[in-house]
Amino acid sequence: MVINNSVALITGGAGGIGEVTAKALAAAGAKVVICDCVQDQIDRVVSEIKGAGGEAIGVYGSVTSEEDQSRFVSEAINAFGKLNIMIPFAGIIRDGTVVTPDKETGKVSKKLSFDSWKSVIDVNLTGTFLAIRESVEAMVNGGWDGIVFAISSIGKEGQVGQINYSSTKIAVAYMPKILVGEFMLRRIKNIRSVGIAPGFVATSILKGMNQEALAGILKDVHLGRLIEPEEIARLIMHCIENDAINGTTFEITGGLCYSKARAK
Repeated sequence: MVINNSVALITGGAGGIGEVTAKALAAAGAKVVICDCVQDQIDRVVSEIKGAGGEAIGVYGSVTSEEDQSRFVSEAINAFGKLNIMIPFAGIIRDGTVVTPDKETGKVSKKLSFDSWKSVIDVNLTGTFLAIRESVEAMVNGGWDGIVFAISSIGKEGQVGQINYSSTKIAVAYMPKILVGEFMLRRIKNIRSVGIAPGFVATSILKGMNQEALAGILKDVHLGRLIEPEEIARLIMHCIENDAINGTTFEITGGLCYSKARAK
């Protein structure tokens, strides 16, 4: 698929990796739809894309809302006449162990709240499903060549203290294979699906963390540094442009290993 003149919808596009990817796609000639739940950030990213000579609109809403996800797609089509690319970057974490015993009594003094479980499931898993479903429907009905992404994580391997997050990311990692199988079953030939599973990325949170703790993370990364958001954006753009990439999930980790043992 050619990026130039394509239309890309990005949830979570007003910050982090989503923002970087949106700007990279716009610079390559795509018309970009920034969907997020922080209006001032949406306005900033859209303004910066336009200031650089790109085309973009912003749509406010929540990925957990079926109505908002439908509106994201309809606004994209109303503005640019089609939809070709969907990348669901919206995601959250609510870390914690399932139970935490008191150090003195040994009795459980704290447990992972239902809200911490459900909110992560709602945003990361249900939000991804809704974004994919609404985008695929539009692409099929419009007859437009398309690609829908699923943003997983190396957390899909299982991360202590992230049973909620890891559960969503393992589920999301399998979506492209299932989707392509369904496309085959239903004779849908114009749409591909690809998953991306980043490792530790140079976001503001990780760059601003305790440097000793960060060094502890990086000791297991063969590359020896955090992954740059721009590197993820370039992988996504390569997947868009190469029609043979389909029904799979790519890890982009810099060579993350399990403490001097097997690679992830």
